[in-house]
Amino acid sequence: MTPLANAQITVKTPVTIVTGFLGAGKTTLIRHLLEHAGGRRLALIVNEFGDVGVDGDILRSCGIESCPEENIVELANGCLCCTVADDFVPAIEALLARVPAPEHIIVETSGLALPKPLVKAFDWPSVRSRLTVDGVIAVVDAAAVAAGRFADDPVKLARQRAADPSVDHDNPLEEVYEDQLLCADLIVLNKADLVDAAEALRVRGDIVATVPRAVKVVATREGRIEPAVLLGLAAAAEDDLAARPSHHDAEPEHDHDDFESFVVELPPIGDPAAFVEKLAAIAADHDVLRMKGFLEVRDKPMRLLVQGVGRRFRQQFDRPWNAAEPRRGRLVVIGEKGIDRAAIATAIRA
Repeated sequence: MTPLANAQITVKTPVTIVTGFLGAGKTTLIRHLLEHAGGRRLALIVNEFGDVGVDGDILRSCGIESCPEENIVELANGCLCCTVADDFVPAIEALLARVPAPEHIIVETSGLALPKPLVKAFDWPSVRSRLTVDGVIAVVDAAAVAAGRFADDPVKLARQRAADPSVDHDNPLEEVYEDQLLCADLIVLNKADLVDAAEALRVRGDIVATVPRAVKVVATREGRIEPAVLLGLAAAAEDDLAARPSHHDAEPEHDHDDFESFVVELPPIGDPAAFVEKLAAIAADHDVLRMKGFLEVRDKPMRLLVQGVGRRFRQQFDRPWNAAEPRRGRLVVIGEKGIDRAAIATAIRA
């Protein structure tokens, strides 16, 4: 045999990174992916910003055979790219040691994460030899972007700068949003049913203008997209970092000091619809970015899942309370630095 024939070929496990702003629909997309995996063995790492692991809990409760509960690892209240040695590498090693090993690993980043530093983490020798970044998927909330929630008007900005040079024009929200787009191999324009054709065309045009390379933009609703579209991109993103510019490329390190989160503990509620309506008003009054959590409803055996992006909220009973878990309401509130925690918590509990 030739030396080439004798050589061992190392097949790397592909990893798909799912990024996207707060409430864009990452968890919904991943749940749909797991439910339609076609028997492929998947594993999932969920990274959240905040102390209550809502997204991980939603996915663990799916009961999907292709991704059993033990294949779902939650790394809460931390940035994966900042904790590679302490959190990410051990989680990866534990998943790869499972028998049978997963065929594909999905990483759901927090909504505040910058994906490029995480892709860089795949350059670690112990990671690079075993894994490859199959693709970075950026999930975009079409309705939020169409409303200008995370995109500045360049004409208006120029007028402000001319009128008042002392105004601070930095917009960390838009930087996070743009960095997620700039790192992507595929952009999913989610919640497309919430915008009309003209708005969808405008958002798509803005995305294409932002990303300097050819990246496919796919419109969808409720995260319903075929797994074959998301998996198997073979992008090897860790070898393609130069083509993924970032606002933070010149910085030696990054942090998330522009944002903060806290948890509000709640007693049982009576009227879910009225309570969610109150949350929407609080989010508008205090410019809250995201609220999500599980609540107890009086005289109901099911726990109530509540998720909000700005003023837009949705609620559903997701599963019965387990006998071993405490029935307590916990709501994660995420906003920009300096939000009035005391006022928001008081208003929620009122």
